[in-house]
Amino acid sequence: MSGLLKFITCGSVDDGKSTLIGHILYDAKLLYTDQEKALELDSKVGSRGGAIDYSLLLDGLMAEREQGITIDVAYRYFTTDNRSFIVADTPGHEEYTRNMAVGASFADLAVILIDAKQGVLVQTRRHARICALMGIKFFVFAVNKMDLVDYSEERFKEIEAQIKELADELKLESIYIIPVSATEGDNVTTKSDKISWYKGEALLPYLEKVDVTEKKQEEGFYMPVQRVCRPDHTFRGFQGQIESGEVKVEDEIVTLPSNERAHIKSILVGDKDSQSAFMGQPVTLQLDKEVDVSRGCVIASGNNLPISKSFTATILWMDDEELTPGTDYLVKLGTKQIPGILKNIQYKIDVNTGEFIPAGQLKKNEIAVCDLDLQEPVVIDEFKKHKTLGELILIDRISNMTSACGVVEDAAVDESKDLKAAFVYGSLKGNGDIFEEFYYNLESMTIAKVRPVQKTYTIGDEIPVSGESYQYPDDFDIVILRERIFVQVRGRKVEKIAPLAEYQYSNVPVINGRGFAVAITSAQDAQAFLDELAAAGEKPSSDFFNKWLHFETYRKIIFKDEIWL
Repeated sequence: MSGLLKFITCGSVDDGKSTLIGHILYDAKLLYTDQEKALELDSKVGSRGGAIDYSLLLDGLMAEREQGITIDVAYRYFTTDNRSFIVADTPGHEEYTRNMAVGASFADLAVILIDAKQGVLVQTRRHARICALMGIKFFVFAVNKMDLVDYSEERFKEIEAQIKELADELKLESIYIIPVSATEGDNVTTKSDKISWYKGEALLPYLEKVDVTEKKQEEGFYMPVQRVCRPDHTFRGFQGQIESGEVKVEDEIVTLPSNERAHIKSILVGDKDSQSAFMGQPVTLQLDKEVDVSRGCVIASGNNLPISKSFTATILWMDDEELTPGTDYLVKLGTKQIPGILKNIQYKIDVNTGEFIPAGQLKKNEIAVCDLDLQEPVVIDEFKKHKTLGELILIDRISNMTSACGVVEDAAVDESKDLKAAFVYGSLKGNGDIFEEFYYNLESMTIAKVRPVQKTYTIGDEIPVSGESYQYPDDFDIVILRERIFVQVRGRKVEKIAPLAEYQYSNVPVINGRGFAVAITSAQDAQAFLDELAAAGEKPSSDFFNKWLHFETYRKIIFKDEIWL
């Protein structure tokens, strides 16, 4: 028997998701006698003239039955001779997109239904995009209601072309397309004579055989710590589920983010001692020395997991209230929950076209790429590299409701990864923080830095010397401390980009990479500045910045009721 398959059904309103799963349960003889009789009785007062309405098996809420649609996520468990299944039947209406996302978060495979009369719709694209966002790699597109288009092969091929175009756009890894009729049972559990031109498998046999094991294994061993177990003063164990790799007694490990090294003293799988443990097992690990580890930390070996307090994520906004930059949330990453701030919306994604759209706020069910800052560094990685360390939810700090879910796109170990404008010449690169707008968000009572400029400048390019919160002269020098380069701007154009060690004062105003005035008015000042910077090393102290930098010369803070890019 194949392993357990967790899958989700989704699609537009009235595409027949509940009917499809109900038909599988009915045809495969997976109902108890009283369930079958209740279904037949309920169907007599339904909308199919006494014929069995298979959707009633899943649409359990009275409100759903009255409307003839699915509202909440309905989970069903069933087993055939060949496999065990958990299926989540999810709502199709856009209003309940967040419900659908919850169902997608647990699944290995998505069955997306498409009405043969309507083809690929906006909701089809939305659901496929969200399933991909939630990490689903395997997709079955069931072209339903083939009976209403006279089982037309031509119509199926039209929709097949639309699906393949969508799969290419979203870079879906595995797709399988099946023509079905959920109400009539065609190609649901067995091949249909009415669709003889289709040479593939029926839906249930395909689900029984499909291998959803990801071919690419995650690197090394790691286990997010779920709980520290201390039954008495003689034992301190770290409990969690191994997410990748294998660990053995006496193996050397590293604890993150504290970066302490230790060896495995003992391994408990359940209440039994073991010499080793592997991916998927819940274990208790005891180390040979005391280390700084608590819930949310990670025990690892054989990999190089990033530690960062800033990152970029793609999120699905699920809250009724609009999202605005500068708002604080509780961020749950793996087993870690930590305060954080959503600094910036880079752009939102049009679910229909995939277009990137500049945005200053998000409404419910919209998808966007955003920048976030955490209160302290944590172990975090790109979702595509380490799934458990790259999936997150945002929790409202007042209501404690889930406001968004998403995945990490870029674990920005160094702050420069977070910045979108830059000066580039040859191998030299300096981030263009001078274009940041400084806004005071009256709603959240926080200062937010917003980046409306997202392009690269090189020698000969004209730069915008004014914005809402900054005004620079036409001629000035920029000293970018983090990357140790300088930029000469003359007549609003970039004239030179060179290493900071070559900088010489030329009787024009000097600003740093953030747009703050630098207190340099002579060659002697410039040399003293460079000498003190070199002596300070990688991270100059606050004394250095307080001595040399002034915010108010070219910058100010703009008050905003709402923040827009």
